[in-house]
Amino acid sequence: MTATGTTSSDLRARLAVGLVFVVLGATQGGWMARIPAIRDQVGVDTAQWGLLSSSSAAGDLVAIVLITVLIGRVSTRMLSLASAALVLLNAPVLAGAPAVPALVVGLTVWGLSATFLATPVNALAVAVERAHGAPLMSVFHAAYSCGVLAGGAFGTLAAATGVSPGVQMAVSSGVLGALLLALGGRLPDEAIRKEKRRPIRHRFTPQLVLLAAIAFLASFVEGAASQWSSVYTSDFLDEGPALGAATYTCFSVAILVCRLVGDRLVARLGRRAFVRLSLLTVALGVALALVRPALPLALAGFTLAGLGIACVLPAAIALAGRQPGVPAGEGVSVITLGQWPGFLLAGPAVGLLAGATDLRVALGTLVVAGLGAAGLTRWVTVRG
Repeated sequence: MTATGTTSSDLRARLAVGLVFVVLGATQGGWMARIPAIRDQVGVDTAQWGLLSSSSAAGDLVAIVLITVLIGRVSTRMLSLASAALVLLNAPVLAGAPAVPALVVGLTVWGLSATFLATPVNALAVAVERAHGAPLMSVFHAAYSCGVLAGGAFGTLAAATGVSPGVQMAVSSGVLGALLLALGGRLPDEAIRKEKRRPIRHRFTPQLVLLAAIAFLASFVEGAASQWSSVYTSDFLDEGPALGAATYTCFSVAILVCRLVGDRLVARLGRRAFVRLSLLTVALGVALALVRPALPLALAGFTLAGLGIACVLPAAIALAGRQPGVPAGEGVSVITLGQWPGFLLAGPAVGLLAGATDLRVALGTLVVAGLGAAGLTRWVTVRG
C-alpha cells in the first residue's frame, strides 16, 4: 500500500488508531484542567497534593512490567481496547474522588491504564504506517496533543459553568467510549507468535537499546521543559505567573504544530537525519532561552525547543517498530521502558540541581541531554 493508494479500510484504521490517541490525551487534559478543584474536593494543600500525585508512578511501574510480558503474546488490539476502556472508566471515578484514599487508588489506576495503553497503541500506529507506506507517526501523536487541548478546553468550560470534575469526566468518557465502540473494530492487529516464545531479554537488541537511550534523553528534556519552563520565566526571570504560563503555552503549541507537519519532514529528510536535526534544535532552543536572562529569549527559546522535541519520540517509536526479527509491539515496549524513567526523573533532578545551584544552571542539563542524544543518532540504523 502506498500513500497514493489509500483505501477506505486504511482510512478507517487510521481514524481508529487516532481516536485511541485522542482518548489518552483528552482524558489527561481534562484531568489536568481540574486539578485545583479536585485538590479542594479531597481537602489537601499544595504540598500534600505534590506527594499524592506521585501515586501514579506505582501504576506506571506495574504497567511497564505487565506490558513487557504480555506484548507479543496477547492481541495488540485487545490490549489497546482493554486499557483504553480502563482509562475511560477510571477517569470519572478519579475526578470525583471524595477523599484521599479514593484519590490514591484512582491515580494508581490512571498510571497503570495510561502507561499500559501507550505501548500497544504505538504498535498499532506502526502497523498502520507500514500499511500506508508513508510516515504517519507524528500525526498520531498530534492527535494525542489535540486531545489534551480539547480535554483542557472542556475542563475549563466545565469549571466556568460550575460542573463538577466527576460529571465533566463522565460526559467526556461517555462520548469517547461511544466513539471507541463504533471504531474499535477497525483497529489493526499484530499477529501473535505461534512458535516457542523467546525470552524477553532477546528483544533488547543493540539497536533497540540505543533507541531506548535516545528516548530516555528526549523524555528527560520534554519532561523537564514541561515542568520548569513556566517556573523559569515566572520565578527566575521574575516575570510573574501569567508570562510563565505563556512560556509553557509557547512550548506546548510548538509541539502540536511540529507534530502536524513532522511526517512530511520525515519523508523528506529520513528518520535518522530528522531525529538528529530535531535534537540539535532542542539544544539550540534551550541554550537560546538560557544564554541571557531575558523574556524574549525565554519565549523564543522554549518555542524552538518545543519544535525540536515534538517528533523525536514518535520517530524513535517508528524505528523501534521496524526492527528485523522483533515484532512491532516488542520493539515499542523497549522504548516505553527507556522513556518512562526520563519523564519520571526530569522534574526532581532539575529541582534538586536548581536547589544546589540555580534554575538556569539546572536547565543547562537539557542542552547536554539534547546534544548527547543527537550524538547517539550516528549509530542508528534505518530499516524499511
